[in-house]
Amino acid sequence: MARIVLVMHAPLATAFSECAQHVLGSKSDLQVFDVHPDDSPDEQVSRLVELLAAGRQEGVLILCDIFGATPFNIASRALKLAVQQGISGHLITGTNLCMVLKALTDQEKNPDELSEAVRKGALKGIVNADQVP
Repeated sequence: MARIVLVMHAPLATAFSECAQHVLGSKSDLQVFDVHPDDSPDEQVSRLVELLAAGRQEGVLILCDIFGATPFNIASRALKLAVQQGISGHLITGTNLCMVLKALTDQEKNPDELSEAVRKGALKGIVNADQVP
């Protein structure tokens, strides 16, 4: 079973976690890593590596909000360091609620399968609703 970590601009990770709990009706099995404007990126990389290393026996799927933004850069650097420590994982950006819900409902998959299922789930969740009969 893969661990899910949300690394996003504060308070988005917390909000996604709370919304997932509301939709699914139970506490979400994910970890929240909100990045605040005044956080030191280097310190946050270290904190995130510790968080990722804590679940060493499992793979990890990190979901970020925006490619190239500070939370993504922190997650990317931390995942590279974690991989060097033998942790398997994937990083996906552009996260929306459909992706978080898909990750939680398919969490039993290994990180490779889960990351692809979440990516596909994101695409299925984007609908031009004015064209739906």
